[in-house]
Amino acid sequence: PFRLEQLCAGWLLDRRILSLTLPFVATMKRACASIAFGAALLVGQATASDVSPIQKVVQMISDFQGKIIKEGEEAHKLYAEFSEWCEDRNRNLAHEIKNGKAEVASLKATIAEEEATTASLNAKIDELSASIATDEADHKAATEIRDKEHADFVAEEAELVETGDMLSRAVGILEREMAKGGASMLQLKNAESLSQALRAMVDISVMSSSDVSKLQAFIQSSQGAAGDDSEPGAPAAAVYEGHSGNIVDTLKDLQEKAEEQLDEARKTETKDLHNFQRLKQSLEDEIKFANEDLEKAKKGLAESAETKAKAEG
Repeated sequence: PFRLEQLCAGWLLDRRILSLTLPFVATMKRACASIAFGAALLVGQATASDVSPIQKVVQMISDFQGKIIKEGEEAHKLYAEFSEWCEDRNRNLAHEIKNGKAEVASLKATIAEEEATTASLNAKIDELSASIATDEADHKAATEIRDKEHADFVAEEAELVETGDMLSRAVGILEREMAKGGASMLQLKNAESLSQALRAMVDISVMSSSDVSKLQAFIQSSQGAAGDDSEPGAPAAAVYEGHSGNIVDTLKDLQEKAEEQLDEARKTETKDLHNFQRLKQSLEDEIKFANEDLEKAKKGLAESAETKAKAEG
C-alpha cells in the first residue's frame, strides 16, 4: 500500500507540473506572435512616430519578460507547495502504517487473551454447575432423612408417652386395690411370672388386653435396646420374670425405663435436628455463594465474547 501511494503521488506531481508548464509555453507562443505582429506594425508606422521601432520592440519584449518571470515564479511556488504536501502525505502514511501494524498486533493479542478467558470461564461454569447440583442433591437427601427421623421420633415419643401413662395408671390402681386387700388381688399375688401377672391384671380389669400387648412390645424393645443375653425368640416378658414377686415394683421399673427411653429419644431428636440445621445452613450457603460465582462467571463470559467480537471487527 505504501509503494502504491508513492506511485500515485508521483503521478499527481507530474500532472501538476504539466498543468503548470502548459500555460507557460502557451504564453511564450502568444508573446512571440505578439512581438512579430507588433514589430510589423511599428515598421509600418515608423514615419509617424518619434520613437524608433527597435525601442518599442525592446520595450514589449521587456514587458513580456517580466510577465513570464512572474508566472514562472508563481508556478515554482505552486510546485514547492505541492512537493511539500507530497512529503507530508508520505510521512503521514508511514505513521499510519506503523500505527496500523501495532493496532493489528494488539487486536490479535486481545483476541488470544479473550479466547483463553472464555475457555477458563467455561470450565469454571461447568465446575460451579456440578458443585451446585451436588449440593442441591445432598440438601434434598438430608431433608428426606431428617423428615423420616422426625416422623420416627414423633411415633416413638407418642408410644413412650402412652406407655408411661398406661403404667402410671396401672400402678395407681394396683396400689389402691392392694391397700384394700380385696379378693381380686389373690389371683395377682399367686402369679408366678410377669406374664401371668399381666393376664391377671387383664382379668381384674386393671389393664386392657390391648394395653398388655403394648406393654409386652415395650418390654421386648427394652430388652433389645439393653442388649440382654436372653436367647432369641424368648417371650417378651422373660427379662422381668425375676420381678414377679412384686408386680407393683416391676411396673414402676418399667415406667422408669419408659421415661428414660423417652428422655433419650428427645435428646437424640434435639441433637439430630441441630446437626441437620447446621448441615442445611452449610449447604444453602455453598449453593448461594456458588450461584453468585456462577452469575459472575456468566457475566464475565458475555463481556469476554463482546470484547473478542469487537477485536475481530
